[in-house]
Order: sequence, then C-alpha cells, then structure tokens
Amino acid sequence: MRKAGQTLVGKIIATVFFGALIVSFAIWGIGDIFRTRPESTVAEVGKTEITVNQVRNAYTNQLQQLGRQFRTVITPEQARMLGLDQQVINSLITEAVMTEEVKGLGLSVSDELVARSIMDNPAFKGTDGQFNRALFDQALRNVGLSEAGFVQEQRAAMARAHLADALAGNVTVPAAAKDAMHRYASERRSASYFVLTPAMAGDILAPTAEQLQSFYEERKATYRAPEYRAVTVMALDAAAIAKPDDVSEADARQRYEQQKAKYGQPERRTIQQIPFTSLEDAQAAAAKIKDGATFESVAAERGVSTTGLELGTFAKSEMLDPTVAEAAFGLPENGVSEPVQGRFGPVLLRVTQIQPESVRAFEEVAAEVRSEIARERAQSQIERIHDEIEDLRAGAKPLADIAKEKGLALVQIPAMDAQGQDKAGNPVTVPERDAVTKAAFASDIGVDNEALRVATGYVWFDVTGIEPSREKTLDEVRDQVTKEWRDDQVSQRLSEKARELTERLEKGETIEALAQELNAPVKTGTDLARNAAKDDLSAEAVNRIFATPVGKAGHAATTADSRAVYKVATATVPPLPSTSQQVENIENQLRNGMGDDLLNQYIAQARQDLGVTINQQALRQATGSGEF
Repeated sequence: MRKAGQTLVGKIIATVFFGALIVSFAIWGIGDIFRTRPESTVAEVGKTEITVNQVRNAYTNQLQQLGRQFRTVITPEQARMLGLDQQVINSLITEAVMTEEVKGLGLSVSDELVARSIMDNPAFKGTDGQFNRALFDQALRNVGLSEAGFVQEQRAAMARAHLADALAGNVTVPAAAKDAMHRYASERRSASYFVLTPAMAGDILAPTAEQLQSFYEERKATYRAPEYRAVTVMALDAAAIAKPDDVSEADARQRYEQQKAKYGQPERRTIQQIPFTSLEDAQAAAAKIKDGATFESVAAERGVSTTGLELGTFAKSEMLDPTVAEAAFGLPENGVSEPVQGRFGPVLLRVTQIQPESVRAFEEVAAEVRSEIARERAQSQIERIHDEIEDLRAGAKPLADIAKEKGLALVQIPAMDAQGQDKAGNPVTVPERDAVTKAAFASDIGVDNEALRVATGYVWFDVTGIEPSREKTLDEVRDQVTKEWRDDQVSQRLSEKARELTERLEKGETIEALAQELNAPVKTGTDLARNAAKDDLSAEAVNRIFATPVGKAGHAATTADSRAVYKVATATVPPLPSTSQQVENIENQLRNGMGDDLLNQYIAQARQDLGVTINQQALRQATGSGEF
C-alpha cells in the first residue's frame, strides 16, 4: 500500500493506518458524533448528511493547524482568502461520497481487522510497544467518545480506505509513460551564448515630465502606501512583574548552592586511549607500562599512531561510555589506568591534562539568581493579575491607566503595517509582534479586544488609529518611478537587440562573430537541466533553451537587467535503465498521479450520480463564528 499522506488515496487510507482520527479527536476535543443530534445540515450527499457541527469541528481543526504552522493568529477572513472553508467542505463531501459508495457496494470490514487496526495504533501503545487498554480507555474518556462509536467510525474509515485502494492502489504504469517522464527529467543540453549587459543598451536620456507621468499612471496601482495602524500594547509575563529585590539573600544563597554547577564550567580532561581486542592483551600491555615501557611505545606496538591515541577533551557527562568516563576521571594527571572493559572493548587510558572545575562566586551571580527566583514566584501570580486586569477592562478603564496601576510597560506604536513594519520599513518593537499585528489588523478602533494568550503570559492591545491604504503621488515616488522607467528602457532596448541578433544567427552568422561586435565573451553552457540555473543562465533561460530545437537560436532574460543570446548545440538523453532507484521513483510518481486521477474521476461521477447539495448559509454559520 502506498505511503499514506502523499496522495489522495493516501490521505483517505491514512485515517486508518496512522490513527489520525483518534489523535485529532484527542487533541481537538471533537465530541462523540454518535451521541449528539446535529443542529442543522450543511450538505447532503445521497442519504448522508454533513452537519454544522461536523464542519465547524473540521474547520476549527484546520484553522488551528494553520495557526501553529505559521505561529500566528489566523483570522476567518484570512482563512476564507486561503479557501479553507471550501477545502473543508469538499473534504467532508468526498468522505461522504466514499461512505455512500461503500454502502451501495455492500462492502464491510470484519471485526478482526477493526480490532487489529486499533491494537496496532501507536496512540494506544504503552512504553513496551504493546496495546495498552488503559491508554485506549483514557483517550476515549478525555473526549467523551464511546467505544462503540469509535469502533463504528473506524470500521467505516477502513471500508473507505479499502475501496480507494481497490480503485487506484495498484495502477500499472505504461512503459511509454515511464520513458516520457525519464526523457523529461534526464535530458541534458548544451548551448553557446553571450550576455547582453545594461551598458550595451546605449545612452538613455532622462525622461521628460510627460514620459514620467505616463509611466506612473500606467503603474499607479503598484505605488500604494499600505494601511497603517496605531496600536497600544501591554504585556503581562513573569519578567514584567518579577521583583528580584524582594528575594532575600538567604533564599538566593540556597538556590545558588543547589544549582552551583550551573554557574561555572565542569572539570574537563584530555584523554588518550589504546584499544585492544581482548582483556588479556590489555593486561599484558598494562604490565609492560608498569615495567617501564612508555604509553606511546605500547601504542606503536598495537599499530596506533600518535594522533590516533587522542580520544579528546571532555567533561565527564560528555563521554559516551560511562565505564570509560568513570575510569578516566579517577586518574591523576599523566596517570595510566588499569585495563577498562569499555562498551566497544578493552582499553588502556591516560589523562594528559586536567582543566579544574571553575565556579563563579555567589556575589558575581547574585543578581541572576534573584531574577530567576523572582520570575518563578511571579509565574504563579499571572492568572490572578490577568483576572484583575480583565475586571478593570470590563469597567472601561483605559489600557494606559491599567498599565500604570499594575506597574506594567505600555508600548505605543504610532504606525505599523500588516507585516509589523513601521513607515521606514523596519520591524516594530512590540511584545509578540506577529500575533499582535495579525490581531490588530483583524480588529478596529474602539473594539474591546480579548487578551492574546501567549507562551509567557498575556498581551492586551487597543487599536487607536487607522491610516487607510492610499495611492502615493508622483512627487512622493518620483525617484523610484524614474529608476524603474530607466530600467524599463534598458530592458526594452536589450530585448530588441537580442531579437535582432537572434535573427542574424538564424540567417547563418556565427555566434562568435556577433559576440565580437559587442566585445562580449562567448560562453558554453554544458550539462544543462530543466528548471535549474547554471553559471550566467537563470532557470528561465535554461528552460527557454529546452524549448528551442537543437541547432536553433533564441534569447532569454538572465537577470532583471541582462539577456542571453544563445544557440542550442546538443541534446542528450541517457538510456532508461531497467532496474534502478530512479526508475522506481519515476514509476511511483506516475502511479500515484494516475491513481489520484482515477479516484478523482470516480468521486466526480459518484457525486453526480448521488447528488450533492450545499447550504451556503449553514456553511457560513459553521465557518464564520470567530477566530481560533
């Protein structure tokens, strides 16, 4: 069976074989669909109904996943721009179509297979790797799911997966398709070319007022100032309310003594090692050293070079083998150990240098220790202070007054755009900038915003001003427009010159003669591959070379202000090997794509046969209830 999650078939199958169903229930708290009666219906697929609750739960799940992925607040407006609501409802409709088809075909899954899928689910296995009944029961209790309900849904999911795999799970890939993909991926080309630079465009006079105005008018929409918002922000976290001065010296000294190693460097030792194949050999070598032989001479007899002796410099905790570490850190400097039975065999050890432990005095770290204790104590007060602030906010007390009363810092941002930048294009300095920016642009002036829950505490904000987006005047962007006008003139001239040179190449002139006229070096691009830039050639230029027949000429942009004129020399394709990892990858890619096409066609026809209706008002109700 194909790897779940990479294809449409895989996404259907993954529900069963990777335990996605119960994991998502456990994380997101979806209620037992077998206990509650839906309030209304968003869609009907044949005789299957998709309820508002089902859509809302799936939508919330996806919205929260996006929020974690981008580490910011995703608003409903942004989600709709991404088409999340349509993705969710289409996914649920696809699942309902497969359910109806399973019923129509009379497919079922045995109790034995369902039980095995649950027993093999990693979410229900203990530390010993075996199914743990207590974990299973706890997971169901945590989200209010009945065992019968979960088993019923698991059975249905497995039946859908089996149908999908039967339809498209083992497609035979035609040899012609493999050969075509191999040719596309493996073809290599070479071409001769020279580059037209901006200097070859000639002198470009300054634009007239009319030319500049016309250029500006044609592109006016690109010269817009973004919307800016003025925001006042107040953060509550342990660091903001910590009071290091309240920590007594006795408490600070006690913490220092408990964590003394934290404020210094542990002892480190430089260690040499001679490995042996048997304990007897190690004992014989140790006896030689006791009789006067040097550590180096014994190592040389074992074929160990001087550099090979060096194991390295380590703290005791950094050594891989605890037995070797214990022996090495029990030796005096330049001392040689007795034979040590290490993890990888017997060894003799010698310590050549000892770097003593060094710990900073209490007086040096007292401020750091007090701050750490104060932050820990303050952590327990965050929820209480949060509730007090919320009470003050409910009483319409301004954020500035609350900050003053609670001794919290108030940050006032006069203007920031939707990317969290000021008018100069610099990132604004504000607590939890990304989250605050997203939330502020989803709010408005005068709105009583909910506090943002962040990893370290809470952040409150008020939008105090909005400067709408507007078109900048020509005077505001004159320098930018002038530069872009000149760049456009250079591009036009180079494009026209490249076209003329290409026509001359096609008429029989040599690329060397044309390049000499321009005093440009002729270069050769070899081993060119599709979609890959090389040397002076951009990926776009390389793709143009692949679109040009061998022996023909062309031209393409290499950078924003240069163009390459080229002539294709060769095109080669290595033979398709009968067995290799590359062939297997090609076949799997084609099989997955063809399988998805088959399944999509099947689902599309089944949707048409079953009939699908969507209640757009109910869909908006399910997906427009606020931020998550």
